[in-house]
Amino acid sequence: MGVINVTPDSFSDGGRFTDPKEAARQALALVEAGASVLDIGAESTRPNFVPVPVDEEIRRLVPAIEAIRDVTDASISVDTVKPEAARAALDAGADVINDMNGILAPGMAELAAETGCGLIIAHSGGSYPDLHRPVEGDAVVVVRDFLEERLAHALDAGVKKDCIILDPGVGFGKTMDDNVRLMDSASEFSFGCPVLIGVSRKRVLAHLYPGIDPEEATVLASLRALNAGADMVRVHGTEAIMEIHLKMAP
Repeated sequence: MGVINVTPDSFSDGGRFTDPKEAARQALALVEAGASVLDIGAESTRPNFVPVPVDEEIRRLVPAIEAIRDVTDASISVDTVKPEAARAALDAGADVINDMNGILAPGMAELAAETGCGLIIAHSGGSYPDLHRPVEGDAVVVVRDFLEERLAHALDAGVKKDCIILDPGVGFGKTMDDNVRLMDSASEFSFGCPVLIGVSRKRVLAHLYPGIDPEEATVLASLRALNAGADMVRVHGTEAIMEIHLKMAP
């Protein structure tokens, strides 16, 4: 999964892809480098982020998704916690909802069921906008229980299980040690669904691999998660990880 932030304030690439043409150009580059899913976000969820009104989020999302859809058939996911923004993105050509709020917003699960889109259910430390509230207790147990309950909620709402991906939310309300344990326990969060891990450019990389270039550290951490049972990794640049993957292929 390749990341494209159409925001002015994301922690790593804010402002680079606010122009829909630039977003489309980046989408093509990610696909050519091996991405099969493009994750488009219009609200930064970095620590201490300022919430974006839904109308502004839609204003940023729709032109970018339309421009990307014009140049590629790759799957597009919309990184949003708001059902209104998710619906607008799906109408513009997105295929998947990627919800860091764990489909806690009323109507999000029902929207996924109604449209038949893909659905990524992620864990964060608290409900939106308090996504970085520190997790209390054993993070692996807390996250596993949360994802199991949210999966049941999605299924009860009518979402088909083969449309669902689960994400333990590395970097959202967890300590550095928690994040490492979540990565190393990726297979425990499946419940019969694919597992997504996102570590790209996050602070846990410096904890795991001090002194190593962030892009190289992202590759190492992503491969670590894949070896631990993850099925998909979310990265800002796909070329390096695909090069290593091809070298490792039998």
